[in-house]
Amino acid sequence: MLINPSQDFVPISEIREGIMILKDGSMRAVVLATSINFALKSNEEQESVIYQFQNFLNSLDFSVQIYIQSRKLDIRPYIALLEDRLKAQTSDLMKIQINEYIMFIKGLTEGSNIMTKSFFLVIPYAPVMNPGKSFANILKKQDTETKQKNKTDEFEEIKNQIEQRISVVEQGLGRCGVKIARLGSEELVELFYRIFNPGDAEKPIKM
Repeated sequence: MLINPSQDFVPISEIREGIMILKDGSMRAVVLATSINFALKSNEEQESVIYQFQNFLNSLDFSVQIYIQSRKLDIRPYIALLEDRLKAQTSDLMKIQINEYIMFIKGLTEGSNIMTKSFFLVIPYAPVMNPGKSFANILKKQDTETKQKNKTDEFEEIKNQIEQRISVVEQGLGRCGVKIARLGSEELVELFYRIFNPGDAEKPIKM
């Protein structure tokens, strides 16, 4: 029985300059959005946020996908940093205080399931192509046959279109008090690696 490799189930053909090129030729950009403490706002402020968000959705002439990622808080890098500070301390009093703080943090996180949430928006763009000539195939042809520059006129045009859409999203969410940051190629690779390899977050840190 043949088992298809996991790559066959990933619809991404390539990631270039912070843009995902899917196997069907369409494109995706991903932005990370900050959160706001809606519950602590007054009724008037809450109504204003809802109104601005409604206006933002109504102003879009393209679809967006909202992706919320929940993960258990990994406190190990912070503990490792504190332990390094502990080793570097020369004051006995500071050593005692740092050690007590480390024990407090460990007890707090081990006794409760603390989760972190990240908010992403996926912004699509589908260029008009002739049948059988997806943009992914065009890029592959250029890379293998011509070995010319990476940026083609077609890609530059598509990138400009996506950046315009990102600007619309940034302005609309900014009125709601939400800031965004676009993910680059490395951040996109890390994001999808974590999605398809969730168990790696539980692996011990290599020292």
